Amino acid sequence: MGFVDKAKNAAEDALGKAKEAIGDTTGDDSLKAEGKKDQASSSVKDAGEKVKDAFKK
Repeated sequence: MGFVDKAKNAAEDALGKAKEAIGDTTGDDSLKAEGKKDQASSSVKDAGEKVKDAFKK
């Protein structure tokens, strides 16, 4: 997996965690759900990159 892809996925995951925490603190269920969605998206992308890497070897 490329460094840029890893960085993008990590940034998306961190942003998702921040959104979830802010949503939890403020009681904003919509923001909390959006944060969880961002984290899930990051995980899926990361898994896809790992699959691509496995086929390159």
